[in-house]
Amino acid sequence: MTLALGMIEVYGIPTAVEVGDAMCKAARVTLVGYENTDLGQITVLIRGTIGEVNVAVTAGVNAVLRVDGGEVLSHHIIPRPHENLEYILPIHRSVNIEQFSADIRFPPPLSV
Repeated sequence: MTLALGMIEVYGIPTAVEVGDAMCKAARVTLVGYENTDLGQITVLIRGTIGEVNVAVTAGVNAVLRVDGGEVLSHHIIPRPHENLEYILPIHRSVNIEQFSADIRFPPPLSV
């Protein structure tokens, strides 16, 4: 299954960190990383199923309002990125983030 790619471009490190945090808390997505594109413009990259990425990007855009001076420059979702993008852009899953994509395990129910 090809995972969707979600991107939000903002000004500044505090805004980028807030956006990444909000996206990871709002949905079951994996934060792939941050790309410093130009003079403080930072793109936050996430991967996950299309539904989860939609929820996460919406939460990330809304989180910018919580940062003093925060500004969204752009945001976009690619539902099924072509496999060639995996080799060109830093959007692949690396060993560094593999631990965060594990299934959530709930404890067994208590005995009655």
